[in-house]
Amino acid sequence: MWASDLRPSAWALGLTAALVASAQALAQNPPAITDADIERVRREMPTVTDQDIDAARRKYATPSDAELRYAPVPPPNVEALPQPLSRPPIDLEALARGYALRAEAMTQSQGLATGPGLLVFVSLSMPRPTLQSLIDQAARAKASIVLRGFANGSLRDTVAQVQGLIGSRQVAVQIDPQAFDRYAVTRVPSFVLVRDGTRPVACASGSCAPADSFLRTSGDVSLDYALEHMRRSAPGFGPPADTFLKRIKG
Repeated sequence: MWASDLRPSAWALGLTAALVASAQALAQNPPAITDADIERVRREMPTVTDQDIDAARRKYATPSDAELRYAPVPPPNVEALPQPLSRPPIDLEALARGYALRAEAMTQSQGLATGPGLLVFVSLSMPRPTLQSLIDQAARAKASIVLRGFANGSLRDTVAQVQGLIGSRQVAVQIDPQAFDRYAVTRVPSFVLVRDGTRPVACASGSCAPADSFLRTSGDVSLDYALEHMRRSAPGFGPPADTFLKRIKG
């Protein structure tokens, strides 16, 4: 390739100069707008008259109070409302039975009953088969099931879970965190056998049972096994333990 081939042609230089000159001429002398151009734009633009403005006001006017009072109001569509999550129904009859037995259970847990008391401290987080077995034996022994608090912090969840465990059994279930303190219960399941006529005494947690008025044992065992262990380890609690063992064995 020759060096002379790298230079732009005279025709290209001339075209570039012509384009630059045209641009400068348009910038210095813009095209004049004639009356004909203005008239053409005026004809193309829509004309808004006073009648158009009045019609728009009437069509989009704010309704008066009288019109609002007589305007038909459609009934609410109940089916379209958000529905709560489906939950198992609460058996109010069973719940009422539980409240009827609660006073007796509370009396036993405070040591005010006229006979010996038997308390079974559990948690709803325990395995379901273990809970069902303890509840079945507590119903036959006429013992009280004691919980520290609500399941998931909800009364409804607690009632639903307890109801599913109890079924048709007649057993007292109470939520009594003070009973855990009264008998120094720190683990579940725990079993507390209370002497007849026990009276609570004042202590750091509010009220406690005298140390010689109850017997406590803990472990993943059945209720009858716990009672037999109490009877062997503390002969003085043999008579009340026998009372509940006879009920369990029928």
